[in-house]
Amino acid sequence: MATPKHLISKKKSKYDLTRLDHVCDLNIETKPSDVRLTGIVCTIGPASREPTILENMIEYGMNVARLNFSHGTHSYHEETIRNIRTAVENYSKKTGTMHPIAIALDTKGPEIRTGVLKGGISAQIDLKQGAYLELTSDKSHYMSGDTNLIYVGLEGLQKIVAVGTRIYIDDGQICLKCTQLLHNSIKCMIENGGVLGSSKGVHIPGIQVDLASVSEKDIEDIKFGMKQDVDMIFISFTRDANTVNQIRRIVQDSGKQTKVIAKIENKHGMNNMDEIITASDGILIDRGDLGMAIPMTKVFLAQKMIIGKCNKVGKPIICATQMLESMTYKPMPTRAESSDVANAVLDGTDCVMLSGETAKGEYPSECVRVMSEISKEAESAVWQRQLFEDLSNDIHSQDNAHTIAIAAVAASIKSMARAIVVLTTSGRSAHLMSKYRPCCPIIAVTKSSLVARQSVIYRGIFPVIYENSLSDWIEDVNNQVSFGMNYGIRNGFYTTGDLVIVVTSWREGKGYTNTMRILEANCEM
Repeated sequence: MATPKHLISKKKSKYDLTRLDHVCDLNIETKPSDVRLTGIVCTIGPASREPTILENMIEYGMNVARLNFSHGTHSYHEETIRNIRTAVENYSKKTGTMHPIAIALDTKGPEIRTGVLKGGISAQIDLKQGAYLELTSDKSHYMSGDTNLIYVGLEGLQKIVAVGTRIYIDDGQICLKCTQLLHNSIKCMIENGGVLGSSKGVHIPGIQVDLASVSEKDIEDIKFGMKQDVDMIFISFTRDANTVNQIRRIVQDSGKQTKVIAKIENKHGMNNMDEIITASDGILIDRGDLGMAIPMTKVFLAQKMIIGKCNKVGKPIICATQMLESMTYKPMPTRAESSDVANAVLDGTDCVMLSGETAKGEYPSECVRVMSEISKEAESAVWQRQLFEDLSNDIHSQDNAHTIAIAAVAASIKSMARAIVVLTTSGRSAHLMSKYRPCCPIIAVTKSSLVARQSVIYRGIFPVIYENSLSDWIEDVNNQVSFGMNYGIRNGFYTTGDLVIVVTSWREGKGYTNTMRILEANCEM
């Protein structure tokens, strides 16, 4: 069988012997990857919570719908969850294929935030440089923020800060300098102005604030999320493994199998990185808050280090904050933003995340489309040879599952297969294959809709839900393989004659995946 020309052109740089040869052989005329392997997490807010918009976002590539519990009531989020599930159902009916979309609950965590502005949660004010603004912790002003006074959720604010203290709001977009301590508030001069919305994060450098790592609000929000069957929890401002374990106990007490993803966005989290990775099901790098806790010139180092550590142990990693920030109000990203997304993909992230761009922005669907296109371009530039060698050589203790995962990915590389089809009960076989970063999609056939949704945060995994179980196990396995192969054909992953790696179990149940075949795709399957 002749090798497709588009694969030959990509192979030259992907499998060069040295990094210098690899970058020299990159070519701007090379086609991007046909299939995007990087997941896209989208924050759902007022601009994107309607089912029709959500359908468009799914069509353009959304994999995870994130709900930010720093904003909104339980009834608001319950309605949004219903809308997401309606959109998934409608889009799946329209395409004839079930599209697993995960729902993530992002906790407020131990953070300080501003109150709500006059006009409601979507209101904005324009803070002018050189003007003065009062900050108060008096809760009577929580819902009435304006250009003269806004609420800040730090009790005794006027006793904690000093004249001259700088206060940063909204990931540092707004900078205030305290000029006067008043009875129940502080007066500040606006050093860096800008547009400010409701419920924005507040950072005061050098101030130690004693806030519980998991608040009562977080606990109530998580219990609400369990009732709503969310698929994963993003733990804001994770300090250590104890924070993760505390959240996991709440999940277990509810009888759920919800994934627990730790957000790294402060110095505590950086210092306890290894234990947090071990305790959690995955990591999210919040570069906005992290950039306030460490020098902004060090954020790129933190990003590369955290991604590397997660890649090494096979934990999914999400890179977030200000990735396409300018698209909040403009239909095109800046060149720097495009490079930022691409470099996160090249660093090895499993997912990239959109925040305000899709929650409140004017172009939520377009943001997803642009993010998808940039990701595909970056994936075609990955140095595949060195990546696979680094990941497979780092394993010191291998079980059968690791061995078959490495073998399947190695076979996909050597044969230039267009996909890997794996039958999985718990998702682990597919997750391990994702760890070794094949340059083709992993079609994970599973009977569990929960496993399918939770697998979308792993790079390259396309979960498909198999519902037509047969009593004869061998016949059922063959049907699942055909089901997975047909999914790849319908979605344009490959066509007749292309090679596909197929991985199955040798007996019924989980933990027995050890059989690999190389098959030719057939459009008549």
